[in-house]
Parts: sequence; C-alpha cells; structure tokens
Amino acid sequence: MPKVLVVDDSKVDRRLVCEFLRKESQWTVEDAANGVEALARMKDSVPDLILTDLNMPVMDGLELVTAMRERYPRVPVILITAYGSETLATEALRRGASSYVPKSQLADRLLDTMDEVLSLAHADRTYEKLISCLARTEFTFLLEPDPALIDPLVDLVQKMVAGMDFVDFTGRLRIGIALKESLLNALFHGTLEISPEQMEQVEHKLLDDQEASLVEQRRSQSPYRDRKIFVDVRISKSEARFVIRDEGRGFDVSSFPDPEAPGALEGEKGRGLSLMRTFMDDVTFNDAGNEVTMIKRREHEGDAPKSPSS
Repeated sequence: MPKVLVVDDSKVDRRLVCEFLRKESQWTVEDAANGVEALARMKDSVPDLILTDLNMPVMDGLELVTAMRERYPRVPVILITAYGSETLATEALRRGASSYVPKSQLADRLLDTMDEVLSLAHADRTYEKLISCLARTEFTFLLEPDPALIDPLVDLVQKMVAGMDFVDFTGRLRIGIALKESLLNALFHGTLEISPEQMEQVEHKLLDDQEASLVEQRRSQSPYRDRKIFVDVRISKSEARFVIRDEGRGFDVSSFPDPEAPGALEGEKGRGLSLMRTFMDDVTFNDAGNEVTMIKRREHEGDAPKSPSS
C-alpha cells in the first residue's frame, strides 16, 4: 500500500485528516507536526507522498517544499490550502509542490488528487535509455472525445521529457499535471461542453469511469460526437511546446481569477488553469478560447536541484 505523511501543526486538523484517510482509503498514514519533524521521520522511512499544511511553526509548508525538492525530489508534495493563503500556495507550487487541495474541500477532492499525483509520479520508465538518445521529437494527435485516451498520452509525454533529460523528476511530474489539466479542459468543457458546475458534481466519477452516462450521452450526440481534439507536441533539448485545440465554443479566459487573488484556490473554476500557468513558463490562448499553447523551457544547471535517489 502507498504511504502518505501528513504534516500539520494543528493536532485537531492532523488527526481529522489522518482518520479520514485511514477510513476512506488504502493508504498507510503517518503524521508530523512540522517540516523539521517530517524530514527527521523520512531519514528512517520515505513516504510515497507528502500532504502538508502551509502555515506551521519551525518549518512551514513553503520551506518543506523547497527541502523536499532538494533532498527527496521523487516524493510529490500536495498542499492543504486555506482561504487567504493564495500567494503562499502559488509560490509553493512554483518551488515544486505538485498540487493543492483547499481545506474546505478535503472530503471531496483529497483522495482523487492524491491518487492522480501518485499515478503520474509512477509513470513507467521502460524506454528511458532509448529516449535519452533523442535530440528532438514531434508528434500530432487527433483525439476522439474519449477520456481513456488522456492518460496514455500524458504518460508518453512524460517518458519523452524524462528520457531526454529535459527536466528533473519534479519538472516531469509538473509537465504531466499541466498537460492533463489542459486535455481534461479540452475534452469536458470544450468538446463535450460539460459545464464547470456539472463537472464539479460528478468529476471524480467521470475520471474513474463510474459516471459513464453523462460522457457517453454527449459522445453519442451531434455535434459532440464528431468533434476532435488536436494535440501537437514538440520537444527539443531546449524547449517543450504543447498546443491543444478543441472544436467547442471556447471560453472567456479573462473570466478566470488570478491564482493569487483571495479565494481563487477555493473554487473549482480555474483550478486547472492555475496549475497550468504555475507549472509552465508560458500559457497563451487564442481569441476564441478553444486553443491553448503551453511552453516549458529547459531548466538550466542548478535550477533543478538533484540529489541521490530517495
């Protein structure tokens, strides 16, 4: 079973999260009161994932994220965010955190987020040696409106950027998360025109193929069934460029909140866009709002701390 280390200085909050995970999941759960205690525990036993609060004494969540990328770069960190901590949370994402879950939505979003991050972190490395010989690659897909196609495509891209030594482990994971968020947006909100409100109600079921009715209904109807998602990927030694375009109506990008605005991380609206903008160097949309271009530049020596395998 995968192991998670829950880090929170509040005994009450820490106990509630741990009890929830033990009751509702198959995760092995350990806990620590702050970043210093968490790092001390990891000398004896390294978890598969860290779940941390941001505001803590001794060593806060931001400092823990920085230390984790330096010492244990293969262990993803998920933030527990509170209203008013948007600036700190955004900075933690920039420094290496993999995702976040608002404290007000732990019961609804925590398990899905943990499973998603762990799945991307454990992407297979079968072709790593061969891919390391690549100097440049380019491929284009025209995807049917099928959720089952997203994970294999994200996995393929992660293999490419990892094998080409384009980024470190954390960078590979962040590229995978940003790409998956853009593809989910193109599929659900663009191609199938499932509203954010509908998505929020059944999202965890949709991603687990437990709520086939809504997706299958749209996929069998015109005009949704005839739409494609265009995905263009170009990766060189210096830059990775992703263009994702759907045939939906588009949306007004300006309507989404700044990720650092008060309350921006609390709502579902704009969550994926916030992660995309934080994890990529450039994110731009066309005027119609149905095409996004994301660029990630190669990390220079020293930008991506490396350490012995954890």
